[in-house]
Amino acid sequence: MKKQEWRLIHLHYIIGTNRKLIWSVMKKDPELEQIYRWNKQQWKENFHINDRKASFLVERLQYKSLKQKIVGYVKTYFVITIFSEDYPVSLREIPDPPLVLYLNGNQSLLSHSPNLSVVGTRYPSKFARSIMANILTPLFKNDFLITSGMAIGIDGFAHQLALHHQSPTIAVLGSGFEHIYPKQHISLYSQLVAKNLIISEYPPDQPPRKYHFPERNRIISGLSFGTLVIEAKEKSGTLITVDQALEQGKEVFAVPGSVLAETSLGCNQLIKDGAKLVQSSRDILEEYQPKQEYQKENK
Repeated sequence: MKKQEWRLIHLHYIIGTNRKLIWSVMKKDPELEQIYRWNKQQWKENFHINDRKASFLVERLQYKSLKQKIVGYVKTYFVITIFSEDYPVSLREIPDPPLVLYLNGNQSLLSHSPNLSVVGTRYPSKFARSIMANILTPLFKNDFLITSGMAIGIDGFAHQLALHHQSPTIAVLGSGFEHIYPKQHISLYSQLVAKNLIISEYPPDQPPRKYHFPERNRIISGLSFGTLVIEAKEKSGTLITVDQALEQGKEVFAVPGSVLAETSLGCNQLIKDGAKLVQSSRDILEEYQPKQEYQKENK
């Protein structure tokens, strides 16, 4: 790993989710060499931050124990940065790419194609499992990888279905690896790590925060060519992933449902707004295959 990457991991750990500040630092100091030399006043003047924040950065950047912790993380997990050659192209192209990614499991899956993200409500209907099996099983036979967020409900069903069919799957977490959330899925986490891949933008010792989950959604949609919404309420966190997918220029697919079912209101509205209606795997395959043919022709 290049020194520049070590420095970015270090800075990312300290600054956290303020990616705007990290980008400003990288613009000012591309090799991230000066960050260890700037005093409090220089941090304040360069980045228009307050005295307290500047003092915090100067102090934390000098902590030897923190540097040792980061070395431990890199030894335990596979860590990549936006400077890495193996950073996913699909993520590099989104408006707000993650600067550092912690990986646990089979990192080769990062480049797997096709990749479809599957999202939905945490409180699915009794029909959700059979709907998912009907749509996703043929996709597994076409070597599709499923990306989701390992939440309870639709996300968990998607990962479990992939495991059942021995098909590749990626889970993107809203917490570090030392704080698996939800706790109901600790066993699922262990199963996924064995042959598949877990990704987190957050250092291993970071617990889940409410704002982490909308943030991680851009990674779920960013890794895939399209996002399939199985069930979603009218006002749902799932729709944040859809917004991210649209901003990234990705396909959006939605499964229709009864007008009487609360978990179908979000999907029905998405279809009304222009998402592709999905009744079977064919509806997804016919969107993916022409796209691949177009990309081959334009290489």
